[in-house]
Amino acid sequence: MISIQRFSSRDADFQPRLDSLLAFESAQDESVEQTVSAILADVKARGDAALLEYTRRFDRLDVHSMAELELSRDELHKALAGLPGDQRAALEAAACRVRSYHERQTLQSWQYEDSEGSLLGQKVTPLERVGLYVPGGKAAYPSSVLMNAIPARVAGVRELIMVVPTPGGERNPLVLAAAALAGVDRVYCIGGAQAVAALAYGTPTVPAVDKIVGPGNAYVAAAKRRVFGVVGIDMIAGPSEILIICDGKTDPDWVAMDLFSQAEHDELAQSILLCPDADYIERVARSIEKQLPGMPRRDVIRVSLENHGALIQVRDLDEACAIANRIAPEHLELSLANAGDWVEKIHHAGAIFIGPYTSESLGDYCAGPNHVLPTSGSARFSSPLGVYDFQKRSSLIRVSQAAAKTLGRIASTLARGEGLPAHARSAEFRVESE
Repeated sequence: MISIQRFSSRDADFQPRLDSLLAFESAQDESVEQTVSAILADVKARGDAALLEYTRRFDRLDVHSMAELELSRDELHKALAGLPGDQRAALEAAACRVRSYHERQTLQSWQYEDSEGSLLGQKVTPLERVGLYVPGGKAAYPSSVLMNAIPARVAGVRELIMVVPTPGGERNPLVLAAAALAGVDRVYCIGGAQAVAALAYGTPTVPAVDKIVGPGNAYVAAAKRRVFGVVGIDMIAGPSEILIICDGKTDPDWVAMDLFSQAEHDELAQSILLCPDADYIERVARSIEKQLPGMPRRDVIRVSLENHGALIQVRDLDEACAIANRIAPEHLELSLANAGDWVEKIHHAGAIFIGPYTSESLGDYCAGPNHVLPTSGSARFSSPLGVYDFQKRSSLIRVSQAAAKTLGRIASTLARGEGLPAHARSAEFRVESE
């Protein structure tokens, strides 16, 4: 019997229970922080020598030169060619859809002239070099390679450097094949905080990058947090989340399995159902009991659902949408008969899956939009990873002689009001010029 929380928005203690459910302890593990700090400093100081030492220690690889840890493009394409036909076709189809979606995101430069002949605008340029962290060994995510590398390529990033640990020499061919399809330039078989340090600071072999993207364990997350400012990062992601709003008309087995799809990630993942139909919630609960024993990751799912999951009865779908906006989930499924009619009521979500046939898992792999999404309520102020994360904007300003006089007087007044006379005089020189 699985003990998943069940309560109603009508309960007197509903708000405190919801707050408790959503509370995520994000306190940093001091031992992890200390270890990461030491590794970053060591790689910054000793470069390749430190990388080799940590790779021997943590990944159990008997290596003595960085050349042994770099994979050629030929090796990547060999991995692609060696895939079973169905895997290669699926990977290529997913890559095609992800690329097609992200090509529509590209920002454009623009400019205009005002009435006094000054030019104002924005120049959009890609980052020059990006580092992609990819988990390795048994935790292999070729879909993450596609989701991180393809938008970078679409943005026009000149060079993409991938790092992936290969513990015990275990290389995942799907990950390498995905790197070939996505156009990764260089791959190093290194991982952990030491790989993040190499990408951030550079070594004689690994070039320093402008931004680091991609998921990793607690050590990788801590390292990314610490090097932010030296380089850009995508985000510090929390546990995966799914929130399902259902009208009670979807097959309960589908909804139960959709809850499982996030719960199986890890014990901290969160899966929540909002539904106005108490009888339907009971049917979903029975489906959970029925289907859980057959799941290979049932132990992880059980812990996730019992500690962080909930089946919540709401008054109506309007209230469900209001609660969803309060939660701001990473993944939001609108498992509703007329789902499109409810999209406008959703203001905060990483990705919105519209209709009962749109399972979250399709978004993870092949629908097209990016699966790197804001978590822990950060969808209230941040967005999915996209092409725009690999582009930057420079303002364009060309002031005409006539405008320099008009703007100069305005700037002078404001500068003197701020107590910055050099600013004022700089503007006044242009006002006084003939």
